[in-house]
Amino acid sequence: MTKSSARNIFIGGTLFFAAVFLILTYKSLSSETLSKRTHPENISDKVVWGKRIWERNACIDCHTLLGEGAYYAPELGNVIKRRGEAGVRAILKTDALQGWGTVRKMPKFNLSEKDIDGLVEFFKWVGRIDTNNWPPNEQG
Repeated sequence: MTKSSARNIFIGGTLFFAAVFLILTYKSLSSETLSKRTHPENISDKVVWGKRIWERNACIDCHTLLGEGAYYAPELGNVIKRRGEAGVRAILKTDALQGWGTVRKMPKFNLSEKDIDGLVEFFKWVGRIDTNNWPPNEQG
């Protein structure tokens, strides 16, 4: 192989794979593809507030959300489906000694009604995200 043919193969291969990369990037970021993957609803102020409460209390240090986080406490991505809105509100209002019905106990955060409303709306919003069946089981 000559020096010029090696250079041509290198340049041709570089251009070919750069073109493939750009095409795949465009296809993955096109509005049609993104609209299928993103959440269809606008995010309300209550959902935003619930996310702030989630972050402020570091809930992810114990819980998972859509499979991400610590595995000490239950998955919360589908908690409204599993426990119901009233059940979630009750556990957020009650004393920490009752926990989630397991040996592990949740600390009492003294959440206000606004905080609880926000968390419930956040959990309902997260529960409507199409996760392609992740986590793979109902319990997370």
